[in-house]
Amino acid sequence: MSAHEGGIQGGGSAHRRQLLTTLALTGSVFVAEVVGALVTRSLALLVDAGHMMTDMAVLIASTVTAVLMERRPTNRRTWGWSRLEVITAAGGALVLLAVGIYAIVEAVLRLWSPGRDQVHQQGLLLFFGLLGLAANVGSILVLASGHKDNLNMRAAFLEVVNDALGSVAVLVSAVVMMITGWAGFDAVAGALIALLMIPRAIKLLASSVSVLLEETPADLDMAKVRKHLEGVPGVLEVHDLHANSVSTGLPQLTAHVVVRQGTTAVESERILTSMQRCLRDHFPVSVEHTTFQIEPQGHRDSSGEHLDM
Repeated sequence: MSAHEGGIQGGGSAHRRQLLTTLALTGSVFVAEVVGALVTRSLALLVDAGHMMTDMAVLIASTVTAVLMERRPTNRRTWGWSRLEVITAAGGALVLLAVGIYAIVEAVLRLWSPGRDQVHQQGLLLFFGLLGLAANVGSILVLASGHKDNLNMRAAFLEVVNDALGSVAVLVSAVVMMITGWAGFDAVAGALIALLMIPRAIKLLASSVSVLLEETPADLDMAKVRKHLEGVPGVLEVHDLHANSVSTGLPQLTAHVVVRQGTTAVESERILTSMQRCLRDHFPVSVEHTTFQIEPQGHRDSSGEHLDM
């Protein structure tokens, strides 16, 4: 006997509008920062532009994902495109990590060889830093309302937050160079932007991999789940208990439930309803998608193992 409750949670048209607005802001500033980096030869601005290029790729993928996640499930894709948001987030995290590592290496090379690239026109650098910060603050405000909805939106939000921090670093770099005349601070700022990027990229990648490996949701204690299910009147034992997430906010759980010999269909229905209610309401993670196999005491599984308790 099984139960499948709730609907698949898509990204929604609101997510698509937010992502498209953010993409337009990011794309405009990216072009400006590329020009600025070429003119000023600033590593900090170049890394920030590279970061924005990564943002654009992630935002484009996130927008496509948000659209696809609105599609209804089919016989071929029974969960729709829900898993795509996790793959998109993982890909964005990997690219972000690569950009961060490159920035650190380049910063070390510039500090080791001061004549490698000299930053000039600090006033122009300050302007581009302000322009980037204004665009990023605008993007943060656009995405703020939906950034906790799923990994796809969280990835986009983290991208623009990181960009905002990068723009602050560019601003600080320009001001320090204007005051002190030390061009090496630009390399320091570039490395700082990278150091801000890398931990967030690793965290996002870890969250994505956790879902792809079908690990148990972090806030779901399986020992307590088993205990509560076995506490339902009429349940003798629960085995083959598994839980994972298809995507953000879409956990699922399956289990084999052993009941007494002679349990009627009405009693089985009562047991099933009680277990569903327990998983929806009792734990920090509300599990709407559940599948329970009801087995009479003494049932033998496909391997011939006797399950009499």
